[in-house]
Amino acid sequence: MKNVIITGAATGIGKELALHFAKNNWNVIATMLCLEEGNELKNKTNIHCYILDVTSTISIENAKEQILADFERIDVVINNAGIGYRSFVEFSEDEQIKHIVDVNWLGVVKVCRAFTPVFRKQEKGHFINISSIAGLVNLPLGSFYHSTKHAVESFSECMAYELMNFNISVSTVQFGNTPSNFQKNVSKCKTTPLKCYNELMLKISHIVEGKTKKNTDLKQSIIEKVLKIAENPPKKFKRNTIGFDANALNILRNFLGYQLFGRIIRYRVFGLRFK
Repeated sequence: MKNVIITGAATGIGKELALHFAKNNWNVIATMLCLEEGNELKNKTNIHCYILDVTSTISIENAKEQILADFERIDVVINNAGIGYRSFVEFSEDEQIKHIVDVNWLGVVKVCRAFTPVFRKQEKGHFINISSIAGLVNLPLGSFYHSTKHAVESFSECMAYELMNFNISVSTVQFGNTPSNFQKNVSKCKTTPLKCYNELMLKISHIVEGKTKKNTDLKQSIIEKVLKIAENPPKKFKRNTIGFDANALNILRNFLGYQLFGRIIRYRVFGLRFK
């Protein structure tokens, strides 16, 4: 049986990935902030839970030591842990900015840094970094979330070049809004003194909620695709875009360029066709 590490496995897509991999005869090393969060994974066949805080180098090293004591080999690491922050730059908060950077970007960096020597010693391994369509396009109120996901994309591609000589490969996975706990837990900017800001927050939240409700089949597509990547890792860096929304936005952005793409977004959100 192959062994996979999944960060942020207690809830959402991480939990679904853990269950799906276990069902398909993988040993799942499910990591989370505290074991109580992963009650639904306890006593499940092929699933083993560990405490790991992706923002803490010490926590990652402690978890790594425990994991390697239990498993001789790690085949795949899936960096899934992530959070959202929807805010206006003007009213953003230092603590929220630091937290999303620490989890979404530096968390990926630290976990990859910790397990690269393991893969190098094995002479084989694959990192799957869960990004987002936010890592390929830019949309309103996404200044901080999108920035971290763009960073994950750039980091993953750069790292892939470094690791080629060691038979270690890297993939990223992007998708749009999918029904899970993620959107429910997105931190949002508080009501501001500016009416236009408040109206924009309501509009964006309404659009996101509507898209999320429609994407009922997306979650299954994601977990099936990630398993396929893990079972047959590409030797070269590869981006994997999943779902109609994500593919459509990506194609539009690349085909139209940022100016025409921006017009479409402004029209969709503000009703401004030619500005």
